[in-house]
Amino acid sequence: MVHEAVIGIDGGGSKTRVMVSDLAGHILSYAEGGPSSIHKDGNAHENVQKTIQAALSTADCGAGQVKGIYAGIAGYESEQDLKWVQRLTEVEGLHCPKWYVNDSVVAHAGAFLGKPSIVVVSGTGSIIFAVTEQGDQLKNIDFHHYASSAARFLSYDAIFELLAGNIQRSDEAMICKILSYWNVENVDRLRTLAARGFIEDGKERDKKFGEMASIVTNGAQEGSRLGQIVCDKAIDQIMVGVEILGAFFQSDLISVTGIGSVIKSPYMKSKFIERLQTGKNKRYCFKNPELSAVSGAVLMALRSLDIPVDLKTIESIRNHPHSTW
Repeated sequence: MVHEAVIGIDGGGSKTRVMVSDLAGHILSYAEGGPSSIHKDGNAHENVQKTIQAALSTADCGAGQVKGIYAGIAGYESEQDLKWVQRLTEVEGLHCPKWYVNDSVVAHAGAFLGKPSIVVVSGTGSIIFAVTEQGDQLKNIDFHHYASSAARFLSYDAIFELLAGNIQRSDEAMICKILSYWNVENVDRLRTLAARGFIEDGKERDKKFGEMASIVTNGAQEGSRLGQIVCDKAIDQIMVGVEILGAFFQSDLISVTGIGSVIKSPYMKSKFIERLQTGKNKRYCFKNPELSAVSGAVLMALRSLDIPVDLKTIESIRNHPHSTW
């Protein structure tokens, strides 16, 4: 029987992931739900609350047994966001300490277990997060830099280039898939749809464009020059952010990883690793993440309660199928 537990939350722009763990790192349950960010889904609060309740039910754990919640939430970027972020975990009976951070923080905690390094998050959203040797936490958005590598931006860029006529024969297969995705017969019909703004509701429009991104990244992998141009531009912007943060490290060699559907796609990952080899401010070494972001949230919950996290704890967490990417 479970007596005490913690909850880790990876609240992304497309999905919420919740883990319940005992205080020794044994994962008791895992649940998934809809988006956590109100910028992506008006039902974000309900999505997260239901996912927490489902995870607790599966773990056969009462809300009163939870000693702490650590939540990484996409879109939490300033004190002004805290009010809506706190509402996400307003579940009856959960009166324990709660810690809230941007989702890149828990992604880093899982990927590198707290060691100095840089994490590039590029999926539904985009952010670059670093922890230096001194323990300083830096994000590219702190510098007002944004890498337009989130899924929707790749799709917007591809369609704009297509409508502008910047296409070649190598793009034909990808263009056919784009036209089919938007349910139009030809580029002229797509142009007409674009002139009407595609979809009136902004969140629905961004969601539709975000879900199209795999057409672009797959097209790049399959040889579409248009797809490659779009993806390469995104990598350029990611590398600017990496180099900005990299300059704050003492070491000449910095570990870097990529998390999210865009950066993990075959073409983007290979190009990212290739570009890391030509770093300017530092030398960079790509490493696959140690643990998933939601596992990182569990680690942070335990540490925030001053519970020692040793190799045995980490291995206990790693035993769960959703603890690695």
